[in-house]
Amino acid sequence: MDNSTTPSSAIDIGIGGMTCASCVGRVERALRKVPGVQDATVNLATERAHVTLAADSGNADIDAILRRAVRNAGYEPRTVAEQDADEAQSSSPWAGFLPVAIGLLLSAPLVLPMIGDLFGKHWMLPAWAQFVLAAPVQFILGARFYKAGWHALKALTGNMDLLVAIGTSAGFGLSIWLWLTAHAGHTPHLYFEASAVVITLVLLGKWLEARAKRQTTTAIRALHALRPDVAHLMGRDGEVDVPIAEIMSGDKLVVRPGERIPVDGVVLEGHTQVDESMLTGEPLPVTREEGAPLTGGSINGDGRIVMQVTAVGSETVLARIIRLVEDAQAAKAPLQRLVDKVSAIFVPVVLVIALATFLGWMWFGAGMEASLIHAVAVLVIACPCALGLATPAAIMAGTGVAAKHGILIKDAEALELAHRVDTVAFDKTGTLTVGQPRLVAFHVERSADESAVLTAIASVQSGSEHPLARAVLQAAKDKGLVVPAPEGVRAVPGRGTEGEVAARSYLIGSMRWMQELNVDLGPLAAQAQALQEQGCTVSAVAERRTDGLVAIALMGFGDEPKPGAKEALAQLKAQGVRCVMISGDNRGAAYAMARRLGLDPDAGEVMAEVLPGDKAAAITELKKGGHVVAMVGDGVNDAPALAAADVGMAMGNGTDVAMHAAGITLMRGDPKLVAAALDISHKTVRKIRQNLFWAFAYNVAGIPLAALGFLSPVVAGAAMALSSVSVMANALLLKRWKPKQD
Repeated sequence: MDNSTTPSSAIDIGIGGMTCASCVGRVERALRKVPGVQDATVNLATERAHVTLAADSGNADIDAILRRAVRNAGYEPRTVAEQDADEAQSSSPWAGFLPVAIGLLLSAPLVLPMIGDLFGKHWMLPAWAQFVLAAPVQFILGARFYKAGWHALKALTGNMDLLVAIGTSAGFGLSIWLWLTAHAGHTPHLYFEASAVVITLVLLGKWLEARAKRQTTTAIRALHALRPDVAHLMGRDGEVDVPIAEIMSGDKLVVRPGERIPVDGVVLEGHTQVDESMLTGEPLPVTREEGAPLTGGSINGDGRIVMQVTAVGSETVLARIIRLVEDAQAAKAPLQRLVDKVSAIFVPVVLVIALATFLGWMWFGAGMEASLIHAVAVLVIACPCALGLATPAAIMAGTGVAAKHGILIKDAEALELAHRVDTVAFDKTGTLTVGQPRLVAFHVERSADESAVLTAIASVQSGSEHPLARAVLQAAKDKGLVVPAPEGVRAVPGRGTEGEVAARSYLIGSMRWMQELNVDLGPLAAQAQALQEQGCTVSAVAERRTDGLVAIALMGFGDEPKPGAKEALAQLKAQGVRCVMISGDNRGAAYAMARRLGLDPDAGEVMAEVLPGDKAAAITELKKGGHVVAMVGDGVNDAPALAAADVGMAMGNGTDVAMHAAGITLMRGDPKLVAAALDISHKTVRKIRQNLFWAFAYNVAGIPLAALGFLSPVVAGAAMALSSVSVMANALLLKRWKPKQD
C-alpha cells in the first residue's frame, strides 16, 4: 500500500490470501466499514483493493486503519511495491511450483492402487503408510485452507478455503475412523488418497491460475520496462549519468542514438526519428526536430539530440498511461455485480446442499461412509474460484492488449458498454480533419489596405490558441508582416474576439456573431456566400466606428480530412454503426467537409452550427430512443460532450481535459482506432460472458452430479481446478487480438 494518497483521494492496497469471489466480497465489506471510505473495489485477478476516500476523511492514520481492516478480515495487507517486487521475482514459469511438486510426489503412491485396480492388480498400501503420505499434504500443504477457512468462519461467512478444508477433513477423518474401527485382519477401503489428491489438485489449479495471471499483466510490466534507469544530464562539467529519480523539470539531457528517451521534453538541438510504437501502436518512426515534443519511453533513432525536460515522475505521459491501464484493470465491470450477489450467498447454500446430500443418502440407507463421500464431492466441486476470476481476467487481458495497440481504456464500464454502441458522434476539427486550417481566402473592402487589415487581425488574434487564429498568424508570418501588441483583447466564447490595435477597435468572429450584432456585410455578403458554398469556414472582421460597426474584411479557412478518416467512417458504417459529425461551422462548410468524408447531410449525419456549450445537448439528442452513443473529440470544449456520451473517446493528440473526461483514449489520434476500440470491447465482453457461463455451468452441472453420487471427490477436485484454469486460459486468448486495419 502506498503511504500517500493519489490526487484522486484513492489508495491501492495489495491483498494476500484471497482465493475466490467470496473473499472479494468479504474484503470489500470490511474496507467499506472504515470511517472516511467512500467506496472500495477489490480485484481477485490483480489481488488489489482500490479504496476511494471521502473528501472530508482527513484521517492521518487511514493507511494503518485500512491495513488493520484487511488483516482483521483474515487476509494479508501488502504494499503495492511489495507486490510488484514479488511479481518480478516470480517471473520464472516454474515459480511457486514446489508445494505442488511435493503434493504430487506424496499423492502418487496413494493413486497408484486406483490405477492398478483398472488392470486387476491390487497394490493397496498399508493403512499406516497411507496415513504417513496423506498427513503432510493435509496439514502442512493444506494449512493455508484451514487458516483462511477459520477466518471466514469467525466472520460468519464462507469461501473456497472453508469448502476445501471441510471436505478434505471429512474424507481424512472418515479414513482414520474406518482404519481404527476395522476388524483385525481386515483392510477397509480408505479415502486418504481422496483428501490428498484434492488438496494437490487445488494447489495445482491455483498455481496454473497464478501463472496465467502473470501473463495478463504483461502489458503493465512492458510499460514499466520502458523506463530507463539513468539519463545523461548536461552539467557544468559536460555529460553526467544520473538516476532518473534525480531528473528535474528544466534539465537538459543528451539522448544518444538507439537509447530510450528518459522523460518527457522537447528537442533543443539536433533532429532524429523516434519509435513510439510501444506508446501509440504506430509502427512507423516519427520525425522530431528542434521544438518538437518527446515522450519518455520512446526509442531515439540514429540522431544524437539534446532535450529539455518538461515533465518527470508521475506527470509524464508514460506514467499517466500506466496509471490509466492499472486503474482499468483494477476496476469492476457492471457484469461483476451479478457475481458479487451470487457469491455472497453461494458458500452457505453449498454447505446446506452438502448437508442435505449427506442426510439424503443416509435416509436412503447408503451408510455413513458413502453419504459422507458424496457430501465431500459436493463441497469440493462447488468452490467458486472461477466465478471470481471470470470478469477481472477478461478485463485485464482486454485492456492490456488494447494498450499495446494504442487504445487506453480508463474504466471497465466504458469497456463493457462500448460493444453496445450504435451511434458514434465525431467532433470535426482535429478529430476527422487535420485540425490545422489555412487562410485560403482574404477579401477586404475596397478602401482598406489588405496588409494593414491583416496585420491588425493578426495582432488581435496573437494571444489566442484557436486553430483559426493560428492560421491568421501563420498567414501574416508568411507575408513577413510585423505584428504589434494589441490592447483590451476580450474573447467572446463561441463567437470571436474583440480588441484594439493602434487606437482602432476590431471584432473578429463568426458570421452568426455578425448577424447578432446586425453588422451589414454590404458587398462582402456575396463573397461570404460563395466561400461557404465552397466549404470554407468564414469569419468576418468588423471595425467599431463612430457610426457603428462596419464590415471591413472576410476570411475563408480551409481544412483537410485526416488520412484514413473517410475509410474509418466507412468501416463503422459497414458494421451497422451510425456516424454523425458535429461541427460549429456554418452548414455550407460542414456539409462540404462531410461529403468529402463520405457522410450524407440529408440523412442526418451532420450537425452544423453547434456552439461548444451545446455539444453535450447534441449528444443527449442523439441518445433519444435508447441509442447508445460514443463521442469522439480532442479539445477542451469537447469535454462536456465526452462526459455526456455513453462512451467518451478522446484523441491522444488532444488536451488533458478531454482525456480526463473520456473513458477511452486513442493514443495515435487515428479515427480508425474507434472501430478497433468497439471491436476489443465486443471481444472482451464476449469472453466475460463465456467465462461466466462456464463458471456457472461447472457448478450447475457439477453440484447435482456430485450430490447424486456420480462424481468422486478426486474427480470433483480435478473439475474444480479445471474450471479456474479454463477461465484464465479463455481470457488469455484475447492477447492474440489485433485491430483489423493491422
